[in-house]
Amino acid sequence: MTRYTPEEIRHALGTGLLSFPVTHFTSELDFDEVSYRDNLGWLSSHPAAGLFVAGGTGEFFSLTTGEVGRVLRAAVQETAGTVPIIGPAGYGTAQAVEMARDAEAAGADAILLFPPYLTEASQDGLAAHVEAVCAATSLGVIVYHRANAAFDVPTIERLVGTCPNFVGFKDGVGDIELMTRLYATVGDRLLYIGGLPTAETFALPYLELGVTTYSSAIFNFVPKFALGFYDAVRAGDRAGVYGRLSDFVLPLVEIRNRRPGYAVSIVKAGMRAVGRPAGPVRPPLTDLTDEEMIKLTALIEKLG
Repeated sequence: MTRYTPEEIRHALGTGLLSFPVTHFTSELDFDEVSYRDNLGWLSSHPAAGLFVAGGTGEFFSLTTGEVGRVLRAAVQETAGTVPIIGPAGYGTAQAVEMARDAEAAGADAILLFPPYLTEASQDGLAAHVEAVCAATSLGVIVYHRANAAFDVPTIERLVGTCPNFVGFKDGVGDIELMTRLYATVGDRLLYIGGLPTAETFALPYLELGVTTYSSAIFNFVPKFALGFYDAVRAGDRAGVYGRLSDFVLPLVEIRNRRPGYAVSIVKAGMRAVGRPAGPVRPPLTDLTDEEMIKLTALIEKLG
């Protein structure tokens, strides 16, 4: 039985910064459960409001269904109720339903529903996809608004009415008008999560749109900096936010933007730089070059 009702998990995840841990791999690209568990213990020593395991930063797209279950169960067991664990569901509707049910059986506290695999879909089709997953679990469900799962406001309004356990909207598109209309339509019925790559870049302006928290990938390797940045955002400390952006986040984004897929690769590179290696990324992603690794390490060292 889950520890949180949908309403409780919506509130709990909105109280602080969210983290998306990487998934550790060996040099042969197998899941490295021992290192993964060790890292979760370290991450859990910093006050994140929730851990989204096997998510985008956790290379969900490269894991088998069986591996997703292993990663999720390792996270649930290792954290032992100290922090909410959000499991993934995705691909086609039938697979997403199975993954949602397995996440609940594994002891997850909520579901992050990823966009359907490959195909585009109508708004009615996207709504039916979400409704099927919500009906399959008692856990709170957060949709990931991104790519071929771009929801319009009437669809979200429909889902709010048909799915009591639909609790969150993670934005990976960056449409300010849509976010404004969405909040004006459904208000605080949903938790709004900033989900654009390197979400710190958008955190301050998004706060005005009702997006009270965001997923921090850099929490993986500079958690104290990430938490300080979040505190500055919530306090409306513009000088503090922009100082941190100029000194660290924007130079990091310059490296990240060099190749597609680096939003994940740079996180694993950052972990190598701070002495907490998580192994390589799996194809089709590629790791940073030696030159890029040197630049990133120097940038991190400036933080002290």
